[in-house]
Amino acid sequence: MTTLAFIGTGTVGTGSVGTGSPGTQAIIRPGLNLVQLHNELWRVTRPCGEVLGYIERFAVHAGVRFRAKRFIARQRRFVEVGEFWRMDDAVDCFGF
Repeated sequence: MTTLAFIGTGTVGTGSVGTGSPGTQAIIRPGLNLVQLHNELWRVTRPCGEVLGYIERFAVHAGVRFRAKRFIARQRRFVEVGEFWRMDDAVDCFGF
């Protein structure tokens, strides 16, 4: 299990996530924390600090998309789960 000792700092709870751009408002699911690393990248963790993956925000011709990447600890790699138009949908990938 990959954990980060400083997980409590900069953690976003319920409410606004991101810079106010369309699609960046999200309600964080119980049992998940998001730490914004910069304007376009969030780390998804459990409250104990276990890293589940990342959500990346990027621009496309039609607007803003969110890419969810799941961390596979045993293989020490990331697997792309999908690309979404809403941050909520990307967060949902980590709730199961």
